[in-house]
Amino acid sequence: MKIKRSKALLISAILGTLYSLYLISHFASEMFGSKGGAELAGAALATALVTPHMILVVLATIFNWVGYFSNKRGFALTGGILYSVGGVVFIIYIMFVIPSMVLSFVGYGKLKNIIEINNTSQASSQE
Repeated sequence: MKIKRSKALLISAILGTLYSLYLISHFASEMFGSKGGAELAGAALATALVTPHMILVVLATIFNWVGYFSNKRGFALTGGILYSVGGVVFIIYIMFVIPSMVLSFVGYGKLKNIIEINNTSQASSQE
């Protein structure tokens, strides 16, 4: 018996992972690649401003992956909400989290049917 999972949640988690890796690598290279004092101060300020957005996106991605592998609706919903809050916290980068946010909510909605299908196929295989 194969367990069915949400494709929307998988795509959302993959996009969130890619975006999280981009954010972390971009701001880490800015911090550690700075040459002068003023450049370092500017990179530190930019990183400090974006850090709450980064934390929320990374947490949302983790919740997406847990929701995908466990087929639990609450994790998918939490991931979508965290993407939403992350977009609002740093509104300039909201366009990067909108696809993941929408797919998280779609995955949350579809998980109800997926869970029912998994339960009925599991019950029929036990008979």
